[in-house]
Amino acid sequence: MKGRAGDRTSGGRERLKAARLSPRDVAHVGSSGLRSRPMRVALSALGIAIGIATMISVVGISASSQAQLLRELDKLGTNLLVASPGESMFAGEEVKLPEESVGMVGRIEGVQDVGATADLNATVRRTEKVDEDDTGGIAVKATTADLLRVLRGEVGSGGWLNAATGRYPSVVLGHVAAERLGITEPGRQVWLGDRYFTVVGILDPLPLAPEIERSALVGWEGAKRLLAFDGHPTSVYERSADAAVEDVRKVMAATVDPRNPQNVKVTDPSSALRAKAATEGAFSSLLLGLGGIALLVGGVGVANTMIISVLERRYEIGLRRSLGATRGQIRIQFVTESLMLSGLGGLAGVALGAAATGVYAHSGGLPWVVPLWAVGGGFGATLVIGTVAGLYPAVRASRLSPTLALHAA
Repeated sequence: MKGRAGDRTSGGRERLKAARLSPRDVAHVGSSGLRSRPMRVALSALGIAIGIATMISVVGISASSQAQLLRELDKLGTNLLVASPGESMFAGEEVKLPEESVGMVGRIEGVQDVGATADLNATVRRTEKVDEDDTGGIAVKATTADLLRVLRGEVGSGGWLNAATGRYPSVVLGHVAAERLGITEPGRQVWLGDRYFTVVGILDPLPLAPEIERSALVGWEGAKRLLAFDGHPTSVYERSADAAVEDVRKVMAATVDPRNPQNVKVTDPSSALRAKAATEGAFSSLLLGLGGIALLVGGVGVANTMIISVLERRYEIGLRRSLGATRGQIRIQFVTESLMLSGLGGLAGVALGAAATGVYAHSGGLPWVVPLWAVGGGFGATLVIGTVAGLYPAVRASRLSPTLALHAA
């Protein structure tokens, strides 16, 4: 019977064909070196794990912080504008907003809520025996009753100023002001101006109005009657519909002070949070670079391990070549072994990085966010490094002469 073309040599002898390795066989021979040296495998995989864990945790912590900022923005809104006195064209001239500016801003189309504060020439201290110059950085401000609603703030304990308490010696302390005064609950008294005021409430933190957190707030009418307030606001806060924010911004200065709109400064408090959210990952790039360096160092460790493995296993390589294994099969064996080694380190690194992000997020009260692209990209990087790290040892192993390998062993 005639053989197929290429099955026989010119002399009529049958040509031997190398057996094909199935994926299962490749996995078996590739993992044999790992199973025989578990301690070396663990130490080599540790370098990869540290690099991946660093990268995953840096990205995860940055993403968690950014998610928290975006959550705050969603809660607080981006439709808040503040009008305050700017710089006068004439040096040394004090700029004051008109008394009627609060009501005028409320008439702008699209404006939903308006509130105001005014800086008062007074100090607040725990008692009158405390030095007057020891203010602790706490400002005293008059406030309208609508301010808390405009800022979407909440009272942590006690209550907000109303039509009754706003006319008498009552004060609401910002979150930071209460801490600096050592006031932990309503009902205590503080020395404000030249008399004692009763603390009726303590505010929760206000990310969009840090100046309010550091202030002692008294009612608008009470400030006029008890603290010689002239009625001119220092800051006018307005909350408008989202679609109307830009239109309100364009006319707000002219509405607050029609005669001198150039003396009015209009700001957007939420812009700071938006900028912080946008730049949250800027510093993380440096740490990502450090994680990448650690990953490369881990790759060098894998390559070194594979080279040593080739030297130690020359007898095995020579025996397999003598039994018919091709150079390609030897290369596949050692590249597979390198991939498995780096893959184990990658899986451990992903787990460690995700765990580190979870601990950080839990301790800081942040949402736990680990982007899938970071997990996939990090693990993919380990496979690429494993392939590159295993190529040279694999080629070196495949070029070993079976006779010399068995003789040297």
